[in-house]
Amino acid sequence: MNTQALINTASALVAGDKGLLAMDESTATCNKRFAALGIPQDEEMRRDYRALLITTPGLSAGISGAILYDETIHQRTREGTSFLNVLIDSGILPGIKVDMGTKDMAGHPGEKITEGLDGLRERLIAYGEMGARFAKWRAVFTIGDGTPSQSCIETNAQDLARYAALCQETGLVPVVEPEVLMDGAHTLEQCSAVTEEVLHEVFSQLYAQRVMLEGIILKPNMVLPGLTCPQQATANEIADATVTCLLQAVPAAVPGIAFLSGGQPAELATLRLNAMNVRFKSRLPWALAFSFARAIQQPALEIWAGQPEQVAAAQCALLHRIRCNQAARRGDYNALYEHP
Repeated sequence: MNTQALINTASALVAGDKGLLAMDESTATCNKRFAALGIPQDEEMRRDYRALLITTPGLSAGISGAILYDETIHQRTREGTSFLNVLIDSGILPGIKVDMGTKDMAGHPGEKITEGLDGLRERLIAYGEMGARFAKWRAVFTIGDGTPSQSCIETNAQDLARYAALCQETGLVPVVEPEVLMDGAHTLEQCSAVTEEVLHEVFSQLYAQRVMLEGIILKPNMVLPGLTCPQQATANEIADATVTCLLQAVPAAVPGIAFLSGGQPAELATLRLNAMNVRFKSRLPWALAFSFARAIQQPALEIWAGQPEQVAAAQCALLHRIRCNQAARRGDYNALYEHP
């Protein structure tokens, strides 16, 4: 394990005001989003869409790393250039989603376990030889009646830690993604308590697996009330709850926290990230960045809708969302960015 190389890569992923572009949707998820817009659900259209993303002029000004899916990391542009080379040549670090998705957890109705540890060492080596510099593994936790259970939290946390240790062994920075889902009627306070419990267990397991914290990126949820909770929260309330939770659970050795968007509307995710950096940035031991998927991609996807003549307009929309999130990292995002 090259300790300094891992530290350098992790630091580069959250440097300046940049963030990660999460474009690692599975084939099923990508097809579902295409279907909603009437886009043909085939490999060629997925290739064209992902090519649109990575060939956006000026992308590297706001994106430090791109998380790819197995299909994507093997794809090429219509001109024959590998997606990996497109990213590397533009100064963007390529990453790869390596978990195999969530499955029902035996004996625990309504809870999920993430699969993919079998053969992971060999897959990580292969991805690293291709040019990947970091990887990602997602675990999910649902707030409900009796959930998440202690067993669900412990098992998923241990798997996240085992994945992270294998990543560092093979020279890749692990992006550790424990996501407490937005689904449900839970309150802001309930989400905070569960998120803190999950994060404490995750870091306990990371210590147990001897993972070097300076060489990871944490990709958590923001602390939010459930989507159907009757009492929603302001951006400042969410910022206070999220940062307070993180300060209780995330060691200072971690270089950066890159939030997932988790289905939040694009502008709202940006507004909430901005509130955190406005209120806390100067006092935090780690950078607060973004690793959004839909909250960056969705406007561009809707504009493109599978039409080649809409590529340039879609890329403009993508850049706009990225610039808004860069402003949020600086703490100077406001309504004028959206409606100049």
